[in-house]
Amino acid sequence: MTIIRVIDFETTGTEPPEAEVCEVGICDLHLEEKRVADPRAWLCGVDKMPPEVRAVHHISLAECDGYPPFDPDVMMDSGTELGAIAAHNADFETKFFAWPVPVICTYKAALRVWPHAPSHSNGALRYWLEDQGKIAPDHALTQPAHRAGPDAYVTAHILLALFDAGATGRDMIAWTKEPKLLPTCPIGKFRGKPWPEVEGGFLGWMMRQPDMDPDLKWNADREIARRQQGAKA
Repeated sequence: MTIIRVIDFETTGTEPPEAEVCEVGICDLHLEEKRVADPRAWLCGVDKMPPEVRAVHHISLAECDGYPPFDPDVMMDSGTELGAIAAHNADFETKFFAWPVPVICTYKAALRVWPHAPSHSNGALRYWLEDQGKIAPDHALTQPAHRAGPDAYVTAHILLALFDAGATGRDMIAWTKEPKLLPTCPIGKFRGKPWPEVEGGFLGWMMRQPDMDPDLKWNADREIARRQQGAKA
């Protein structure tokens, strides 16, 4: 039986080792049965809780007091054979632990499968798919948002919808290793425009900027290559 373990971390910041995991959520997708298990979550001991991150997940330092620090081995369950690990924006979770199994980023996969979704955030995708009848999570298990267990549960349903839409595990693992394929240009005077509508001069300008986000450069370069290939045809 293929099991994909969906994970979500709540943390004290964005960059380890200064940032620590303060809560872990896991939720198993039993792929052959198309079944999402109930989520599990636990707090982890941490040394600090900056107010700006507490404002996101509302976990206090006092709540974490007395719990052992983050231990990635607990997530792996030696008795469970996992086909992959999945997370929404998995680039974040992989900062905190080098996974011994393939990784699927549901955010990068959703950009590929549903490029015209109104938003590709976890919560927005949940409601968008729910409105179309493509997922039906138990609302009680999705709450509160921005906590590790409920967010992992929502992501597991998004992952199941990606499989139902025709994406394969092999596809999604490959997409996870690449930059984000953005459906539109997110900056400048071409913000919100599909890449084919972005002027060539603007694409060239993007490529020349030393501080430009690497994912944006990759998307610009991909569009330049597409045009060059089309000119040769």
